[in-house]
Amino acid sequence: MKKNQMFLIGMSTALFVILAACGNSSAESSTTLEKQKENESIQHTDDDSFNSESTETDSKNDKTNTNTSDTKNNVTNKVDSNDTNENVDTPDNENKKEELPKNNTVSKKEEYVTKLNDTKKKTDEMRENPLDDSTYALKKVEGDRYDIWDGLLNEIYGVLGEQLPSEEMEQLREEQREWINYRDKTAKEASLKYEGGTEEHLEYVVVENNLTEERCFELVEKYMK
Repeated sequence: MKKNQMFLIGMSTALFVILAACGNSSAESSTTLEKQKENESIQHTDDDSFNSESTETDSKNDKTNTNTSDTKNNVTNKVDSNDTNENVDTPDNENKKEELPKNNTVSKKEEYVTKLNDTKKKTDEMRENPLDDSTYALKKVEGDRYDIWDGLLNEIYGVLGEQLPSEEMEQLREEQREWINYRDKTAKEASLKYEGGTEEHLEYVVVENNLTEERCFELVEKYMK
């Protein structure tokens, strides 16, 4: 009787141990399955996020490429437009070209006519505004005027030597010698009315200056080009 009880107790204990072991195994299996499901869910979520980011990146790249292409096209169009504007002559541009003077160069003759007029104005003011009314002050003015006009006469004569043919220039030299004799003779005759007086030399220089001024205008008008 006691042996049967002991056997039953042993069998019960063994059965309990087996059931407990099965329960733990089932729990571990369940836990493992749950962990696998969680890992799969996380991996799926990561894949979706990666795919979403890739899609956004591709979209941005497409937009960037599109903008870059548009920018290049705009630049090209502007360059083409500028080239077209520069190369095409409109009627207004053609008219402006026609209105431009063909020759803006001032001739020597025009240059010296202006120079002579300016010099005459300057020397006339000198004669009208001496330091005082004394003979000495008047002689000083006429001496300064002579330096100006005689220097300008020599300058004009040098320009004509470059412009005129040799034969014509030789004739002008002879003419100039005769003019110098004429100037000196005329000035001398004019001064004789003050012979022996303080104004004799003054009158001589005044006439000499007037004739030299006239000769400068004559040479420019008659010979200069």
